Amino acid sequence: MAGNSILCSVSSLILSLFTLFSCLIGHCNSIEQLGEYDTFTISSFKYPETQIRPFDMRYIRVDLPPWFSSMSIALKSSVNLDIRSVEKIPKSALPTICFREGSLPLPDVSNTSLKELVSLSNSSFEGTEILQNSEQCYPVPRNMTMKLTNEQISARVLYFGLFNGVGPTRTQSKMIVRGPSYSFAANITVEGCVISTMQGQYCNQTVEQLSCGLSRNNSGNGSASGFFNQSMVSCRNNFETSCLGDEEMKIYTLEILRIAEFITISAENVRLRPLSNTLNSSGIDLICYARYGAMPSATVHDYSGNLNKSPLVINAPKVGQWYISILALNLSKVIGGSQSNVSQVCYSLELQELECPLGKAGPNCLSERYMLQTVLRKYSTPFESYYLPYGEKVMSDAANFLLEPLLSNYSFGGVDTWTYFILDIPRGAAGGNLHVRLMSDRKINYEVYVRNGGLPSLVNWDFYYVNKSSSSHGSMFFVLYSSSEEKVDFYIMYIKEGIWNIALRNINGTGGTSNGQTTMSISLERCPKRCSYHGDCRSALDASGLTSYSFCACDRNHGGFDCSIEIVSRQGHIWQSIALIASNGAAVLPAFWALRQKAFAEWVIYTASGISSGLYHACDVGTWCALSFGVLQFFDFWLSFLAVVSTFVYLTTIGEVYKRAIHTVVTILTALMAITKATRSSNIILVMAIGALALFVGWLIEFSTKYRSISFSMDLCLNTLERWRIREWMNNLVKTIMKRFRWGFLLAGFIALAMAAISRNLENSQNYWILHSVWHVTIYTSSFFFLCSKVNTINSGNEGPADGNSQLTRQDSLSRGS
Repeated sequence: MAGNSILCSVSSLILSLFTLFSCLIGHCNSIEQLGEYDTFTISSFKYPETQIRPFDMRYIRVDLPPWFSSMSIALKSSVNLDIRSVEKIPKSALPTICFREGSLPLPDVSNTSLKELVSLSNSSFEGTEILQNSEQCYPVPRNMTMKLTNEQISARVLYFGLFNGVGPTRTQSKMIVRGPSYSFAANITVEGCVISTMQGQYCNQTVEQLSCGLSRNNSGNGSASGFFNQSMVSCRNNFETSCLGDEEMKIYTLEILRIAEFITISAENVRLRPLSNTLNSSGIDLICYARYGAMPSATVHDYSGNLNKSPLVINAPKVGQWYISILALNLSKVIGGSQSNVSQVCYSLELQELECPLGKAGPNCLSERYMLQTVLRKYSTPFESYYLPYGEKVMSDAANFLLEPLLSNYSFGGVDTWTYFILDIPRGAAGGNLHVRLMSDRKINYEVYVRNGGLPSLVNWDFYYVNKSSSSHGSMFFVLYSSSEEKVDFYIMYIKEGIWNIALRNINGTGGTSNGQTTMSISLERCPKRCSYHGDCRSALDASGLTSYSFCACDRNHGGFDCSIEIVSRQGHIWQSIALIASNGAAVLPAFWALRQKAFAEWVIYTASGISSGLYHACDVGTWCALSFGVLQFFDFWLSFLAVVSTFVYLTTIGEVYKRAIHTVVTILTALMAITKATRSSNIILVMAIGALALFVGWLIEFSTKYRSISFSMDLCLNTLERWRIREWMNNLVKTIMKRFRWGFLLAGFIALAMAAISRNLENSQNYWILHSVWHVTIYTSSFFFLCSKVNTINSGNEGPADGNSQLTRQDSLSRGS
């Protein structure tokens, strides 16, 4: 108890000095905001409103230092989903949010099912669910408030990704991507403890740092590898004795700096307070909970044991920060028929860490261990590199190395030998993929075990490969490629930052052999398998700009994270190409009619529109590109917009001078629409509106030109004869309009236009090729029917009246003459 009081006094003094210093430099207000829990803001990021288009994604990285206390996430999105709607929406169109500790989530690889929407939208979401799985995915809620403490998540790096649809088609190159977009904005705040010895959610738990020192060396002769030694590091609590009451807990922290074979946690000199001659300490439980990177508890821990019964042994512990909690139980239980009056149990905590010398690892430190050096690739994207051992046994200019000269010669127990390789994944490279490959001229007798942070073994590993039928192939982020008896080839996707250990187990029980040669290659690559030669590897940064990640942009026929999934077969690709290109032949119909009516401007527009659309889709489906894709897309949309508007202008009977003026204005407007977001859905409405406006302007010009001789006198309303003339004139105007069109063709044109609108509205990534082909046919056919619906007029002179208006003009002249 005296130790605790001294520690509290020191902590108070440190806090007072910190407050005084902060006031001197002008940050008193910041200290006042720390609150009663002695926390401060480590980092705070506000991500502005961001649009996520269909099949797009955004990654956000959050760094959690060892002294953090809690992390708060407030997410607001435009998504409005409920449980019923989530069940009906396919994954390829569902807004999804995924969490992963240590590296970027990749829902296209994992088979993780989506969790319920309510569990994430509820503010009481438990962060322990993130730890229980490598990745968790949820539908994006409209509002989310989540707080995770250092008792729920480890002090590492947490990533979360926002996706607008997941699945193999997410990386497939789309002809035109259509679908709803959604926006999100997020605030992420990380709180930390002012005093390093105080941790927990509210920084109210005292954490004692164990003091360590080298205790002794073990030396001896190994039967196979000659001389070896082991370093034993002993750690104890600063105060020799700690005392706990019933159900009280004390927390210790220890940082393992080197790779260790094991650590042993034991409690020495366990005794009761007050001392009792009738009771012994054997009935008391001293429960030890150990956890890597986070505060342990009775519900969340990595290892546990009763130190009063036996020491707790942790084999091959990970390098980094460990937390150990001691919980005293059963101090007041009934012993021998009488109630115990023990108030406290006292103990001395001792921890022994067995470290191997440089270049050695494994049981008794008899196996070879190699630290791999990073060799950056020339003319490559960031972080692309391969790994080679130090020393003269390998060629430094090669990307792979011969394995047999490096193997351990010592067989532990006469069964097998282990050889370890250690490599470092640098900060910011979590979006890369670790590629491990073994090739031999004979059958490979090696098993591969991979682990992050600590040495792998038969019972403790993250990924493994034994043979084609026994591996981590079903696990997340492990992808096995064309492996055989002579070849091992696998990737670890989006590998975590930090130290990784690769262990080779030689099942023959001997070291290097002269029967064959095996080469090993370890590299950090941006995209697996070079996107299977069916796509391009692209790099990007997460929203914070701290992590570089890569992804495959596949071609029209393939999808998946490595473009290995064939979504469209070769035969299907041929049919899609034929449909999308040949359907533009429907442009012959309006072009032929325009040429027959000697409407040469319209003929040029329809012909050019059909040709440019065919060339654009030939390039879009990957058949042949006459020009760059951007140029072809501009011409296709621009001429299509122009063709629609020209159909409206054709229906007027104005002179060529006025038509040229309208065409010039329309050409400029449609060009601007095509060069800025040509594929947006609102362009269809804008084009129809421009066409209708052009038709209305044309009719106004026609009306003002042909009927400007009608005068409206002031006494027109009082003259019965004049009112009769106007009524007759209106009737004749209606008859003229009725005679202006062939209404059967006009009705057929509207039907074809409606079919085009329906097919356009139903388009998606799966049926685009067929419905867009229907769009080509119906939109050109509707233009043809509209052109045919206009009745040709016979002009006398340049601006003479039309057939439908000649009678009205003559009647108007006679009435004026009379």
